[in-house]
Formats: sequence, C-alpha cells, structure tokens
Amino acid sequence: MNLFLAWLAAHRLTAAAGLLCAFLGVLIFWLYGLPGEAIAYLILLCLVEVAFFATLSFLRFRRKHRTLRTMEEGILVAAEALPDTTTAIEEDYQHLIRRLLRERRQLQARLDGGLEDLTAYYTLWVHQIKTPIAAMDLLLQSQKGDTAPLEIELQRISQYVDMVLQYLRLDSQARDLVLQQIGLDEVIRQTVRKFAKVFILKKIRLSFQETGWTVLSDEKWLAFLLEQVLSNALKYTPAGGEIRIFGAPEETLVIADTGIGIAPEDLPRVFDKGYTGHNGRMDKKATGIGLYLCRRVTELLGHTIAIASQPGEGTQVRIGLGRPKFDVE
Repeated sequence: MNLFLAWLAAHRLTAAAGLLCAFLGVLIFWLYGLPGEAIAYLILLCLVEVAFFATLSFLRFRRKHRTLRTMEEGILVAAEALPDTTTAIEEDYQHLIRRLLRERRQLQARLDGGLEDLTAYYTLWVHQIKTPIAAMDLLLQSQKGDTAPLEIELQRISQYVDMVLQYLRLDSQARDLVLQQIGLDEVIRQTVRKFAKVFILKKIRLSFQETGWTVLSDEKWLAFLLEQVLSNALKYTPAGGEIRIFGAPEETLVIADTGIGIAPEDLPRVFDKGYTGHNGRMDKKATGIGLYLCRRVTELLGHTIAIASQPGEGTQVRIGLGRPKFDVE
C-alpha cells in the first residue's frame, strides 16, 4: 500500500472532522453575509494550517514506518529500538510488545537450558554406551570362526551412536568447531579404514586417487561427513561393485559408486530431513537422517555438497572443499 494512502487511512476520522469544521465555518460566514474575501481568507488560513500539521504528522508517520521496517528486515526486535509513542494506543502496543519480548526471552532461555541438559545427557550416554560396544568388539575378535558380519553390525551400531551425538551438537551453541589446514588424504584414509571389513565382506573394489590437497576445515566434522557419504555408498552398492574417491577441479572431492542409484524424482529432496525416497521405502530401516546431517555439516563448515545419480548406474556425491564462505553477522 502507498505510504501516503496508509497515513491518510490512519487519520481519516481526524481529516473528516477537520473538513466538516471548515465547511461549517464557511457556511456560517456565508449565512451571515460576510464578504467573499473574508471567506476566502478563512479558507486559505485553514489550508495552510492543515498542510503544516499534516506534513509534520506524515513525516513522523514515515519515520516510524521506516524504523519498524528496518527492525523487521534485520530480524532485530528490541524494545529499546522501538520508535517514540505519541498516543496512548501506541503506548499500549509497545507495552504489549515489551511483554511479548520478555516472555520470548524467558522461553528461549528455558529451551536453551533444556537443549544443553539434553546434549549433556546424550554426550554422557554416548560415552557410556561405547564401553560395552568396545567390549563386544574385543569379544568378537577373540572368537573363532567368521565373525565379520557381527563385527560390521556392531560397527554400524557405533556409527548410529555417533550420529545421535553429532545431531545434537549441530544445534548446540557450544559447537567444538576448529577450522584449520588439514591433509585431506589422511582423513579419507582414516574413514576408509573404518569400513575395511565392509569392503572385504561385500567384495567391493575401492579406487582411491590421492588428491594431495590441504583444505581449511574441521577434521572431526569433515571425517563425520565423509563417513556418512561412504556409509551410504557401501549400503546401496551391491556385492562386487566399485567405489571411487578422487579429486575434481576447484577442490571438489568426488565419491562415486556403482550402486542402485537414486530415482530422478527423489534427487531434489534427498537432503530433506526424514526423506527416504524410493530406496528408503525398499529398505525399511532407512531413517532419512544421514544425508540431512551431511547438508547441515557442509553448511556448518562452509563447504558444499551435491548429488548426481542415475537409477541402476550409480551415484556421485560432490563435496566442494574450496575456501569456506560464511555469512558475516
């Protein structure tokens, strides 16, 4: 809506009352037979007075409007930044806004406290649950016979436990993010070693071309990202398939598999939280959290991630590891 029309609408009763008074004054002067010059002089004085006070009122209205719009666009709502009031109704509105802001701050404080407690609890739980997982791993290694399938399932449990912790840390205010120059190839090798038994059990070939890159990232979060992508590749690549890891231009790491691929209609939503798609519906245990976490982690690190796939031909995950770009707050 035009700003002048909005101001006029807000003062329509006052304007109507002023016009009515002016009309009555002119009518009375005319009925008493006063000269036309006197009536014209009265009309001129009224117009000058109305124009003066209307201009002041409009300028004040426009200043308040711009202040509120600036607060809205900057997502900055502070009671101290609200414009000065001129009427009792405006004061009532500001009292209401201040009350809502106080309640919002109290609610946010309770939510932050609850999240911190929840994160602390699950952090403790993760560390506690890792003890029996490690004990079971040692017991399996001491057993005779083929225990590889059980070891792989145990490793999957450990991975899911880590996902719980990282999921909570993503929204925590105390993220342990440390950006530094790290050797990408060493992080890749550590990730591959974690899944060595899966490669062997499923007889999946690995082609790893060293990149020689040193990238600016957080080693722990980057390793978690690569684990999720590689885990998905192994999960949906049939026995005897191949997974390739190599570098592409502009510091883009590519993890390509010869798996079942992703349906075209699912590609736009693979990073949505909880979305499992056609493959997930076939695999009843899919949660739709893995790729969602990948997207969140790349946003956290200032990297990028994209997926290209063809059903029956495999999937390519491209992780852009160029210099991180962050929004300045």
